[in-house]
Amino acid sequence: MLRQRVLSAVVFLPILFACIWFGNPWFSIVVAVAALLGVTEFYSMVSRRGWQPLTFFGTLWTLFFIFNAYYTPQYASDNIYILVTSVLIALALALSLGWMLFLRSSGEKVMVSWAASVVGIFYMGWLLSYWVLIMNSYGGDWNGRDWIFLALFSTFAVDTTAYFIGRAWGRHKMAPTVSPGKTWEGAVGGLVGAIAAVIVLALLLDIDISYSEMVILGVLIAVFAQLGDLAESKMKRSMGVKEAGNLIPGHGGILDRLDSIVFTGVVVYYCLRWFIG
Repeated sequence: MLRQRVLSAVVFLPILFACIWFGNPWFSIVVAVAALLGVTEFYSMVSRRGWQPLTFFGTLWTLFFIFNAYYTPQYASDNIYILVTSVLIALALALSLGWMLFLRSSGEKVMVSWAASVVGIFYMGWLLSYWVLIMNSYGGDWNGRDWIFLALFSTFAVDTTAYFIGRAWGRHKMAPTVSPGKTWEGAVGGLVGAIAAVIVLALLLDIDISYSEMVILGVLIAVFAQLGDLAESKMKRSMGVKEAGNLIPGHGGILDRLDSIVFTGVVVYYCLRWFIG
């Protein structure tokens, strides 16, 4: 398993690095593809329980959220972006419910299928769109690029240090009914790894934030990366599957690789707004 993970990293990380380095539209295209693959895997898991999510509607609306994050901030004010996002959220809820109630007749599964449809859109579309917002932030692609590097590779540092510290010294289970392999020792290792990664990357990239802000950001990334991991594990367990898919050798599906970064993009974006304004 570890060998497969390393080989997958050797293949995918250079591609990801290049897309971040060259900025938009390449980075946003990668986010859009990842979101589409992720929401498709999510709906596939849901369908195994006998529910009937609106797969076409969900994938379409997922793309709308990514496109809105890419296009609107470049050509309009923050207020317009917030307005468009609010409209997308309202329409996602209303149109999907109307579709379920009037065009389907699956009895008691209607509301559960509707909820699953909406969750997929928000989980993959809305939350991942924050990564596109970061790339667009504060001085264009190049400044945003630095923050993407910091946020993404600090999140990877959480996963890596938590994994190795947990394997070496993990004794106390953190959430045995959700993810038996997670330990408190590994979680602390992930926290230390995130803080160290944020400080090193911020200094290397010459990002102008204070050491206290680096530590705050590292703590938040560590907490929300591991919450995202646990949330995805809980979803898989509730759906009765071990892996979300088999797209990435050693990792499972795209959801198994995105779980840690889904929430951290949101955290880093709002820290940007807090630290820089």
